[in-house]
Amino acid sequence: MDSETTPATSSLSGWRKSSYSNSDGGSCLEVQDHHPTAVPVRDSKVSGGPTLLIPAAGWTSFVDAVKRGALSA
Repeated sequence: MDSETTPATSSLSGWRKSSYSNSDGGSCLEVQDHHPTAVPVRDSKVSGGPTLLIPAAGWTSFVDAVKRGALSA
């Protein structure tokens, strides 16, 4: 799966907390739904920090891999 990172999050709007985040403030992810070619993902606690851009075609595979625990920290 190819991905790229970018520190420029200020131009992106419409972030929402992912339904996969927990409610106690631990694993908090935000996603941006309206990017034309990718799904931007960031840490909600560091909104000005880097953003991981996951190609739209690979989003389902990425989510499935996270659910399976196939990605290491």
